[in-house]
Amino acid sequence: MATPEPLRRPDGTPIRVLTVDDEPSLTELLAMAMRYEGWDVSTATTGSEAVRVARDVQPDAIVLDMMLPDFDGLEVMQRIRTEQPDVPVIFLTARDAVQDRIAGLTAGGDDYVTKPFSLEEVIARLRGLLRRSGATVAQPDSQLVVGDLLLDEDSHEVTRGGQEISLTATEFELLRFLMRNPKRVLSKAQILDRVWNYDFGGQANVVELYISYLRKKIDAGRPPMIHTMRGAGYVLKPAVE
Repeated sequence: MATPEPLRRPDGTPIRVLTVDDEPSLTELLAMAMRYEGWDVSTATTGSEAVRVARDVQPDAIVLDMMLPDFDGLEVMQRIRTEQPDVPVIFLTARDAVQDRIAGLTAGGDDYVTKPFSLEEVIARLRGLLRRSGATVAQPDSQLVVGDLLLDEDSHEVTRGGQEISLTATEFELLRFLMRNPKRVLSKAQILDRVWNYDFGGQANVVELYISYLRKKIDAGRPPMIHTMRGAGYVLKPAVE
């Protein structure tokens, strides 16, 4: 499977990301996914450690848990931004903590992801934030193209036949996985592992559901590109006119 060209800072050095969570296993999981992208990753498990590490490494982006053992993510962000006022921050919040999400965005957070989450989604959100913040140089090969379907991994823009298609974050990740593997049959288990790969529980029916969502947006009124291979999985390939 092809991987996108690593994002780089304007000076050519690797992107620096700080990930902060008091669950060491989750922090390491995030760090592994980011290092796979070619990024330079620092970690912290408390708010005070996060402030210290941020001062030392000057990260280009921060993934920050709202609930930390010493002080909360909002205070961490405020302290870091006294020295780095423009650093983008993605908050990690509990799925039912609506007030946390509202507070995080109101206080100046750039995005949030709810737990449990897909690593693909976190990486995709980070790539978009880094691009918009100007922390990266543009990559000419950030686009995936299959037939008349085009997906830009950095801007998250999707078009078919020049017509823009609006996707949710999960729909985008599912389509990206399909487009990185054109003409290859992908099983439900493979898709679950890649798109919903953090503590999901293996409910294969969610794949069917999101495939149906994608078909309504990608294939509606057009020659189909997403095909079901009965008993095997799904495949995306250029449409036959």
